[in-house]
Amino acid sequence: MPWRSARRAPEHSEQPLAGFKLAHPMLSADGSRGGFSGVTVGRGHVYLAVDDAICVQGSRHASPSKWCDCGFYCFHDIASARDLACEPEHRNAVLLEVAASGRYRRYERGLRYSRQRVRSVRVNRCDCGQPATVLVDTGAGSTGWRQLLPTCLACVGARPRLELQAFARLAGHCVTISGEAAPVDTELSGAGQVALLHAEMALLQARLDDLQSRLDALTRGGDA
Repeated sequence: MPWRSARRAPEHSEQPLAGFKLAHPMLSADGSRGGFSGVTVGRGHVYLAVDDAICVQGSRHASPSKWCDCGFYCFHDIASARDLACEPEHRNAVLLEVAASGRYRRYERGLRYSRQRVRSVRVNRCDCGQPATVLVDTGAGSTGWRQLLPTCLACVGARPRLELQAFARLAGHCVTISGEAAPVDTELSGAGQVALLHAEMALLQARLDDLQSRLDALTRGGDA
């Protein structure tokens, strides 16, 4: 995943910035909470529907740090997330629509940011090709959490299953969940659109500053 940042201090947004990402649905060991784990950076860490980023390397710096790859990640558009889902190791992941806020660093394809709210979850089809309607234990997970897999009823077998809407309730914070065919609401509020435009302007300004510093360096070299 090509994440190239602009040379600028992290920006801050109180208004949510829309994004899309892949994740694995997770169920707590006692069955009382639903969460998510990443598919690339920080995949061993489980986060909740509303959560703050931490450095999974154990450092105490604020996320996202310029010197570390910590923080939540998301794409600007849903197409990029779907492209990533084509890779074999990610085909059983779910697609999240998120609202990013707090400190962030902007990249060409998305954001690395400090605070996140999961708005919706879209499950892929079952491995057999039928629409997935439940979640089952994959046998994988991390301490205190079981990783779940979207599955159709015909493929569940004797495994314990969790209905999609039941998982949404366990995740809380008004998270919605749907199958592959359901539409995704990508509309931002007016405040969200303004925040997104400010972020785009910040990226453009960072690039202009970088170009100006290079031009100044070349000019000084020519004068010498």
